[in-house]
Amino acid sequence: MTNNGTDIIAFGDSLTYGYGAAPEESYPYILGEIIGRDIVNLGVNGNTAADGLARIDDLKDYNPYMVLIEFGANDYMRKRPFDQTKQALSDIVDYVQDMGAIAVLVDTGGPGMGKYTDYMKELSRQKQTLFVPAIMTGIFTDPSLKSDIIHPNAKGYKIVAERVCKSIKKHLPRD
Repeated sequence: MTNNGTDIIAFGDSLTYGYGAAPEESYPYILGEIIGRDIVNLGVNGNTAADGLARIDDLKDYNPYMVLIEFGANDYMRKRPFDQTKQALSDIVDYVQDMGAIAVLVDTGGPGMGKYTDYMKELSRQKQTLFVPAIMTGIFTDPSLKSDIIHPNAKGYKIVAERVCKSIKKHLPRD
């Protein structure tokens, strides 16, 4: 399938939204600055993977070339059934790929997230998505990079944006 999309969309939870920082300090905004193109930020504070799936039709408002899918941490913290999270992530990837866009699974990593990371790696292999590993590594444990006990601050989001960029840059459209 040919990808005729034009939009890069960040679809996720508070880490995508940029909770704890100004909008221009969110990782999608900074990533856009790094790669020289706007990123649509569809992050919603508090979303689980099931919440993301429930609002997946929001993607129809755009012409996605690539969708950065970042969910799982809230599922873990709220003790959502793991099978529900797995199914929602799989369904989101299917939806994105059915639109003809590149699906990118963005893994938060961090304490307690091992089985989520393992599943995302496996899902990425199965569905041939891009995979961004452990965006929060080192940020979780460094108070100077956080705005609260969970979320990055501007410096932390810059690190996240650089990590995402490293994983997707060779797959970006050539303008």
